[in-house]
Amino acid sequence: MRRRLLALGCVTGCLVSGCGMLPGTHQRETVTVWLMKDSASADFLDRFTKDFEHTHPDLRLDIRVQDWTGIVAKVRKALAGTSGDAPDVIEVGNTQVPLYADGGRLADLTLESMRDWGKDKWLPGLAEPGKDGSSQYGIPWYAANRVVIYRKDLFAQAGIARPPRTRAEWLADTEKLDSGPNQGIYLAGQDWYTLSGFIWDEGGDLARKVGDYQWKGALDTPAALRGMDFYRQLQSLGDGPKGADEEHPPQAGVFAGGKVAQIVAVPGLAQAIVKQNPQLKGKLGYFPVPGPNASRPGAVFTGGSDLVVPQNTKDQFAATAVVGALTGAKWDTELARTMNYVPNKTTLATAVSGEEGVAAMAAGAAHGRATPNTPQWADVEADNPIKQYMTRVLNGADPATEARRASQKITEELTPNL
Repeated sequence: MRRRLLALGCVTGCLVSGCGMLPGTHQRETVTVWLMKDSASADFLDRFTKDFEHTHPDLRLDIRVQDWTGIVAKVRKALAGTSGDAPDVIEVGNTQVPLYADGGRLADLTLESMRDWGKDKWLPGLAEPGKDGSSQYGIPWYAANRVVIYRKDLFAQAGIARPPRTRAEWLADTEKLDSGPNQGIYLAGQDWYTLSGFIWDEGGDLARKVGDYQWKGALDTPAALRGMDFYRQLQSLGDGPKGADEEHPPQAGVFAGGKVAQIVAVPGLAQAIVKQNPQLKGKLGYFPVPGPNASRPGAVFTGGSDLVVPQNTKDQFAATAVVGALTGAKWDTELARTMNYVPNKTTLATAVSGEEGVAAMAAGAAHGRATPNTPQWADVEADNPIKQYMTRVLNGADPATEARRASQKITEELTPNL
């Protein structure tokens, strides 16, 4: 995931503990770890470092915080290096793993995942992008995904006693809320992450693998078209721009204006909303994006981070020890509580059940998905045909025709030599 979904506390500098000698003649082995800015607080990293070095007296951590800007080129250079000074563990966006695994640059952690790390309980939206065939390269660390942020007071005024649990209820409630000066929902026309969830719920995909290596755009399938039709119905119950995404204008500012009943966003956005309009403090609630029926929440795009070990690490055993500790139940739970994330396993969801927004996020994350697991997906997003498709349909163009056009474009981008 190329952009952070949450705005969190800043981490600066390298957090290291003192380097010393063990009894005898052995010097501590240094494990270099690249973590991304805003992923973890300085206090969390300090506590983790002290605990890890205490329980691994032969290892020393050198945690170096990286900026997201320019990180792809920097990681690629590190993975290709042979000088021995490359990092031993790297945090990467969950959907970036295929980009880095291409060419055999990452260590295969399948054995550790199955034997020690309980991969069968990982969130699918984090685990699946970390795989290539049967091999696991990316180890889930934390997740964040969209929920519905809503105005409790506007729901009460409309006579809605509880949040909707099905799509049909959601549409009916939103229609009630879309009255007078109030928008039932503010949903930008090009919010393709939200559309993806509706498509997945219908059994569709953005693209599907054909054979061992080829991918084909799939927006023109009946299932995907049903997902787009639901999006069209929901989007019409507000004044979201048909030709822009959720950042143009930033939907936090629109919601803070006081005339919007709902938005689809990560829970952390509520802080920005209240900052812009303090009168909304205590009036905001959260619920998972509803699914087709009440048995489970809707599918959502899962963003977040995985940890990877470069193939050129100087000590894979030490590197996997760090990965195992950071992603294990103790410290993964602590990170989720500290940073309001979703833990990496469905079995750890109770750790964040006390915070309404994160609990709603965790419920959705259990059914989360990610973008197609191919390095070429970055080329699709560079000039995203899904956004163009959505705008055309919302402006009245024939959905089937536009879906075929967008699917062909996706196929071309995923097959560079076509």
